[in-house]
Amino acid sequence: MSGAEAPGRMDGHGPLWVVPHEVPAIVPLPSRSTEPRWVGVYRWAAVGGDLLAAMLGVSIALLTRFGYHVGPSYLVVSSLLPPAWVGVVALSKGYDPRYFGAGPDEFRSLMRSGVGLTAAVAMTSYVTKTEIARGFVVLAIPVMVVSALLLRYALRKDLHRHRVRGRCMHRVLVVGRSGPAATLCEHLEKRPTDGFRVVATCRPRGDGHGHLQPDELAEPDILAAADRHAVDVVAISTDPELVGQSLRRLSWALEQRGIELIVSPGIIEVAGPRISVRPVAGLSLLHLERPSVSGGPHLMKAVFDRVVALGFIAVLSPLLIGLALAVKVSSPGPVLFRQQRIGRGGDEFTMLKFRSMYSDAEQRLGDLYALSDGNGVIFKMRDDPRMTPLGRWIRRFSLDELPQLFNVLRGDMSLVGPRPPLAEEVALYAADDSRRMLVKPGMTGLWQVSGRSDLSWDESVRLDLRYVDNWSMTLDLLILWKTVRAVAYGAGAY
Repeated sequence: MSGAEAPGRMDGHGPLWVVPHEVPAIVPLPSRSTEPRWVGVYRWAAVGGDLLAAMLGVSIALLTRFGYHVGPSYLVVSSLLPPAWVGVVALSKGYDPRYFGAGPDEFRSLMRSGVGLTAAVAMTSYVTKTEIARGFVVLAIPVMVVSALLLRYALRKDLHRHRVRGRCMHRVLVVGRSGPAATLCEHLEKRPTDGFRVVATCRPRGDGHGHLQPDELAEPDILAAADRHAVDVVAISTDPELVGQSLRRLSWALEQRGIELIVSPGIIEVAGPRISVRPVAGLSLLHLERPSVSGGPHLMKAVFDRVVALGFIAVLSPLLIGLALAVKVSSPGPVLFRQQRIGRGGDEFTMLKFRSMYSDAEQRLGDLYALSDGNGVIFKMRDDPRMTPLGRWIRRFSLDELPQLFNVLRGDMSLVGPRPPLAEEVALYAADDSRRMLVKPGMTGLWQVSGRSDLSWDESVRLDLRYVDNWSMTLDLLILWKTVRAVAYGAGAY
């Protein structure tokens, strides 16, 4: 494909994107399909980790089930399981570079592989009439999957550390008009751990105010810009002119160069499970599913919340009794602090916490409003003089919130959800903010694992709305996992 006829040319006159109507002859171009060195290192480390996890699972299952008296047939099965595990992970796209270091797909592939390997072992045993002890399989594969997940998590964290330092990044060329291109650049570079570094932007001549900013490109050809800056990815922002056949031809040209093409649909704060592409009337249409705010999944969430809350209460009962005694002895006043909060659908409920302030805290609040370290809506002080010495400590590790397990047990709250608001906060809600009350408030949530009191009001609302729009049990489990780290570090807890 000649440079003069390359798709995506921007000339500043007529249509924004000028693309030949006839497909030009394809001429072989030097391909940049060679992967960056870090991709190969990560893949081989992932393969090594999966082999190690498989051998660990097999060894534990053999020792637990048979001790040191292992028959020859099980030695053969045990030697075949590790390479079979790696093969199943590969078939599940567990070594696909697109998923390295970002998103849940890398972990989902491992869980799918565990199910697939269990089915394959059962089918092979049935077809070959080989007797394989169920206890061996039931122990080996779960240990294998859990070990692989932990090792892959550690590998991902190591990659994130490199990316924070600016290494192991994908070089990105952003293409589009001023506003959408700037928004896409901002989102791509907001989280360096996702691995995207915008090295250049390509916009129409005369776009915006008719002149180019220092970080914009003067090249009129997308392909020339991609070649000049040796990019790995071309990211197309939302643009009505670069669609259909124009985008298709551009993808062909980038494919020859070994460059990945990604297209932003312009939809923000919507998770992947709610987005699907379906063929309709010969077109690939993007479908946006409605968020799940009721029905079967939320019944399962309610059952899960109550069972886990009851379990926590039983296990932590000595700690709860100890904290209650400590609060009672440390300062005069009630053990529990009760406050009216707004729950799902605008219903009021009484939220419980261990008292962390002196009994006259509410009366002294008016004198301290001017000193608030909060976000303009929620009152917070890092060194609140109303706090008791014990209260500072239990707030540091969020122990004051443990009585909310009884709120969960009663059905007023959930383990995970938006922050439970006060009535005066709800009175300040904009129209969109009210969506936070479509689900039950939670003991923890995206707000707690993302900074808590250090967040601005807009950031808190954005995180709560993201949770409501993208809720799933997987997301709840992920937030609960991250809450352990957030509580241990105590970031934003005051």
